[in-house]
Amino acid sequence: MVFLSKRFIEIDGTDFIRMVEEGALRLRMNVDRVNALNVFPVPDGDTGTNMNLTLTSGVEELRRKPSVHLGKAAEALAKGLLMGARGNSGVILSQLFRGFAKAVADQETAQAQTVAAAFQNGVDMAYKAVVKPVEGTILTVAKEAAKHAVAAAKRQTDVAAVLAELVRHGQDALNRTPELLPVLKQVGVVDSGGQGLMLIYEGFLSVLESEQDIVEPADMPYVAFGAVQPLGDLVESVKPSASMSPYAGTEPRSAQAHMATEDIEYGYCTEFMVRLDTAGPDSQVFDEGRFRDELSEFGDSLLVVADDDIVKVHIHAEYPGTVMTHAQRYGQLSRIKIENMRDQHTHILESEMHAGGQGSAVHAESAVASSAAPPASETEVSAQDVDKPYGFVAVSAGEGLSGIFVSLAVDKVLHGGQTMNPSTEDIVKAVSEVKARTVFVLPNNSNIIMAAQQAAELIEDKTLIVIPSKSIPQGIAAVIAFQEDAAPDENEAAMKLALGQVQAGQVTYAVRDTQMDGIDIKQGDYIGIHNGKIVASDPDLFDSCSRLIDSLLADGAEILTLYKGLDAENEMTQRLVDYAQGAYPDAEVEVHDGGQPLYYYIISAE
Repeated sequence: MVFLSKRFIEIDGTDFIRMVEEGALRLRMNVDRVNALNVFPVPDGDTGTNMNLTLTSGVEELRRKPSVHLGKAAEALAKGLLMGARGNSGVILSQLFRGFAKAVADQETAQAQTVAAAFQNGVDMAYKAVVKPVEGTILTVAKEAAKHAVAAAKRQTDVAAVLAELVRHGQDALNRTPELLPVLKQVGVVDSGGQGLMLIYEGFLSVLESEQDIVEPADMPYVAFGAVQPLGDLVESVKPSASMSPYAGTEPRSAQAHMATEDIEYGYCTEFMVRLDTAGPDSQVFDEGRFRDELSEFGDSLLVVADDDIVKVHIHAEYPGTVMTHAQRYGQLSRIKIENMRDQHTHILESEMHAGGQGSAVHAESAVASSAAPPASETEVSAQDVDKPYGFVAVSAGEGLSGIFVSLAVDKVLHGGQTMNPSTEDIVKAVSEVKARTVFVLPNNSNIIMAAQQAAELIEDKTLIVIPSKSIPQGIAAVIAFQEDAAPDENEAAMKLALGQVQAGQVTYAVRDTQMDGIDIKQGDYIGIHNGKIVASDPDLFDSCSRLIDSLLADGAEILTLYKGLDAENEMTQRLVDYAQGAYPDAEVEVHDGGQPLYYYIISAE
């Protein structure tokens, strides 16, 4: 038990600002260590970087709008986090404190029970923001920490003591993440996002403790089950072993492959927004809990997010018209999107058969990233602000790759990728600068998708449609699939379908020894990654690249494309072209100068 000589019966805005600044400091001092916990041993692990940049944005907003009023201070933090959110971990962090801020919005000061409830409200909001939450991630850590804080607040009135319970049980939950997410146990690390969150929470607690020693990076403690363990030793504390995970070396099929199309009970993915400020005199008074209970009778996978005068609804229903008719009793509907999931399921199965059932390794940071693409909007835009019906924003790293997107008529190319994730604000700004009624956003990285979807909620004067591309080849395939004369929803469906019709590979180097997907990986090895799964690790670059090419072309393809990175040599590129043409004479081989950093080659097959 932490000894606290000073009691905090309540905290105000000044206390909160100091807590946030100390949490940001601890995270900033340990960015590299958090990055090192990323599951993939690639040189651009970025969880710590993204969380640090996100929180820094929040701190800057706090400093612009300081307040002794707790609610106003929390609101400023939430706004800064929302706009500065980068990567999946950053988006979730922004949602955690968005919920916290809403819970204390009217509070000048807050006592222990209110503070604990605010942390719990943040967890609730974060879980709502993720369509398919995965346990063993930052969400689990936040949930367990908040649950015990709420329980502690019923027994004691000291805010610092409650935060001590928040930290203790959060660390406990962090240690259990490898038991909940097999890929963490296989690699021998805890969840990186959860570790970043605990550093922030530790900073909060230190401000309220009697002695506020600033811990230097080399001495930053990692508290586990009451023991103090240097964070730097964390990766070594759980040794990777083939016996640790029964999943090592397997290639899991998609969940869709385990069900039949006719087994889908509710066939239509239905999304829309309800504008409560347009409710007529005969409309019902909106109550979020009651509204959610009412809609739950019409289907499953229900998500209701209420914010001021807007309610966002996602539901799988058999009769979407009935759902919308019911929702209209509370206000006018907008941003309506209905998708036939039985048709989608059939396309997924066909794509998987075409791809030969290639599995995809689970990435701890991206496991919580699966979120439904934001609905197409019917919001009208004034004529002087619009030059064309459609526009594109794509994320890319490397001059050559950016040039390819420009040649495909992409309006704005954001420089980014791993370790360079654009923020929600960056995406909002880019979309706003495109003179079009409907703008398609191509994240081209699994860690940027959530930030793009969050940006969609902030755009009011045009439609933003996120095409959830996870790689450069997927993004290029999606743009090529676009048809100028098709409707927005038709283009969205076609572009999403195109994502599954391209096999994507990357070649980089390993930053640590580990074992993954049944492959022993040594630091410095060249590793080949196929659709997120490591398929080759070798000290020889050619051997690793050629094995990746074999994997990409295993099921046949008409075109193999190599995008040369900054460090790719012409001699090696020609060897790979000769190999591919000799081993696969039916496949056409193309080479482009991508100019991407860290990845020697990005390779696609289609």
